[in-house]
Formats: sequence, C-alpha cells, structure tokens
Amino acid sequence: MDVADLGLPVDVPSTALFTDQYELTMLQAALKAGTAERRSVFEVFTRRLPEGRRYGVVAGTGRVLDAVENFRFDAGVLGFLRERDIVDEATLEWLAGYRFSGDIWGYPEGEAYFPGSPIMRVEGSFAECVLLETVILSILNHDSAIAAAASRMSSAAGQRPLIEMGARRTHELAAVAASRAAYVGGFGSTSNLAAGFRYNIPTVGTSAHAFTLLHDRERDAFRAQVNSLGRGTTLLVDTYDVTEAVRMAVEVAGPELGAVRIDSGDLLLVAHRVRQQLDELGATRTKIIVTSDLDEYAIASLAAAPVDAYGVGTQLVTGSGHPTCSMVYKLVARAESADPKAPLVPVAKKSSGGKSSVGGRKWAARRLDADGVAEAEVVGLGTVPAELADRQLLVELVKGGDIVSREPLDVVRDRHTAARAALPLSATQLSRGEPVLATEYVAGRSGS
Repeated sequence: MDVADLGLPVDVPSTALFTDQYELTMLQAALKAGTAERRSVFEVFTRRLPEGRRYGVVAGTGRVLDAVENFRFDAGVLGFLRERDIVDEATLEWLAGYRFSGDIWGYPEGEAYFPGSPIMRVEGSFAECVLLETVILSILNHDSAIAAAASRMSSAAGQRPLIEMGARRTHELAAVAASRAAYVGGFGSTSNLAAGFRYNIPTVGTSAHAFTLLHDRERDAFRAQVNSLGRGTTLLVDTYDVTEAVRMAVEVAGPELGAVRIDSGDLLLVAHRVRQQLDELGATRTKIIVTSDLDEYAIASLAAAPVDAYGVGTQLVTGSGHPTCSMVYKLVARAESADPKAPLVPVAKKSSGGKSSVGGRKWAARRLDADGVAEAEVVGLGTVPAELADRQLLVELVKGGDIVSREPLDVVRDRHTAARAALPLSATQLSRGEPVLATEYVAGRSGS
C-alpha cells in the first residue's frame, strides 16, 4: 500500500532544481525564438539493456508523478536563478507561473520493458516538457536499475523472502528510493525506516555485531536481546564461533528461537552445519537468515542450502553492477507552429555511433503466442492493428496536468510478478543472454 492511502504528512519539496542548467537555457532561447509553445512529444526509452540482461523493469513511475506535481519555481528558487544570472527576467517571469499542463502516458509501473520500448511519453508545449527531462530520467534510470536487480534476485530466491538492507551503502535519499524499487522487484521488507514510513513497506531488524561486542559475554548479549524482543527474535551468531553461538542461542531462547543470522564465511557450508545443529538441539523451527554481500548469483548458489531468507545490501542498491539503465528522453515529434491545431512532424536524431532515434509519436503492444506467452514487443506509429488493440502497454498517467493514475505499491509489486511470469522462461536465467523479446517496429504515419 502506498503512503498516499495512509494520509501520512509527508511533504515533498520543490523538484524544480532537480535539473540541468541547459534545460533552462533552451527554454530561454525558445521563448525568444517564438518556438517554446510548439506542441511537442518526448519519449523515454533505452537503446539497449545492460549487457547480458534479458529484460528491464519499469520502476519509479509513482515518484515521477510526485516530482512533476511538485515542479514549482517558488521565490527562493527564482531568487537563486536570478542571483546566478542563469536566465533572463522574461524567462524568470515565465517560470514563476510554471505548472505542467500536458499529458503523460507510460508503461504501468512494474511492467517489463525492452530496447526501444517507449517507457514514458510526455506531451505538451516544448517549454513545459523540456524542463522535466532531467528529473524524469534521474528517477527512472535509478529506480528501474534497482528494480531489475531485485527482480533477478527474487527470481533466484524462489519462495524465500528477501530483505533490503542497503541504506548504508548509498546516498541517504537514494536509499529510500532503492527500498521502494526493491519492493517493486520482489523484496518483501526493508531495514530502512524512512522507506517504511514513506511507502508503508514492512520493516525488520534486530541487532548487529556491535551489540554483541558491547557485552562482556556473548551469552549476555543474547539474553539481553531475548529479554527485550522475545524468543522469536533473530540472533546474530557469527561474531566469534558460530557453533558455540548457536548452542548458546538455543540455551538462552529455547527451541522457540525465531532465527539465527549468518553474516560471514562459506555460507553454503555454514548453513548446512547450523541447520543440523539446530535440529539436534530441538530448534527445528528456528530459521536461518544469511547476509554478506549477496547478489543474484550468490543467492542462486544457495538454492539447495537450508536457508530461509536472504538479506541483501550493496549489490542491490548498486543495481548488481548496473546502476543505471541508460534511458534517454528524446523529442520525437513537434508541431510546425505554435498553433494548437498544427499537425505533428516526426523528428529524430540521425547521428552515427549508435545514438540515433526513431521519430514519431509511438504506441507499444506486446504480442503473445498461442500459449499466452509474450513473443514480441511491437512499437509503431499511427493506428494500432486490431489484433494488438487489447495488448497495448501505454496507460494514461497525467491528463491536462492532473495526475489520473496513482497506485498502491502492492498493486505495482503484484503487476511485476505477473509481467515477469508472462515472459518466456529464459527471462529468468542468470546466464548472459540477449533480450527475451525482440522489438518490432511497425511503419506508419505519426499521430497528430
């Protein structure tokens, strides 16, 4: 469930300066040239997935909507721009009244995407759309990278729960966004209380090695924790000797001990030994949680181990080696004049070096085979073929400047589970490979 459903008093500051200076200098020049009000269409897409990845995950859409809603140039922001002489007074006057009044369409959050997928489409005047480029890309690139890593990890984990615990490995604000994205990708809880407060994600946590080291004896630390948190707590057993710690943990908490956590060593070997020892001590229901720089490959390697849950930090919040999705925000169509009735003209970058783009206002649909499994990402211009009409991917997010599609986070999370399940089975293989769906372009005229 999203915080919006809880009525929590969470204020989002102005996002107007979460941008690059050239967005404002382009605005100033366009205002002077008389082209700022031309109706324009921008699209977010990526030319390729991170090397070896088979699918991407759309995440951060809800945060984009918050950012657009709070993109306001208040007195303090305008004063900063004036003091730095970044734009002229005419532009400052225009910015003072800025409110996005256009339309935004996008893949629903949690959906899978592929190279060329028009993940988000922003429509309005050139002036109001160009200002949103940086903040939209900042959010989507970060959150989608984390969600993709989380999705691979949750697939590798199967039915075993995953705990996000990477706050100390990234920027404090990025940590909250990472928790949200991880939840979208399949994680079930977080150690980050700010994420729990902001997005109502379940939070967990017990103790670190420092708590054990604080006490004169490990037994004293275990007793203090059990007395405070109850027998169902999780005791960290690898500060000194794991075998001795497990024995003491069961002595202190009894067979009702909730779990033990292992944070170092050969996790596969240690987990088997700890499980055997717990069973011999009568703690057959005590669970084993493992942490220690896990990624999707380490999680997969523990599939046969008697592990009940995984805690993941560094590799998750850094996208497991791919901290960005290389998404871009490109102008694909614009009107011939400022006349609201002027037709749209497709435009595209044609430079060499793999950075060209496809012009025109696009639609996207996912074609299924006879068994209901996705077989192609179809992107086109103009009229959508009848056979794909009910398989379209873009949904309306903002209409006339008003947000029309806010969703609880659990709905987004469930959507991703369903979207991943609808892909070919090879999508969840961890070995390097090509995208599981090819992107097919359908020629046609651009919609007006």
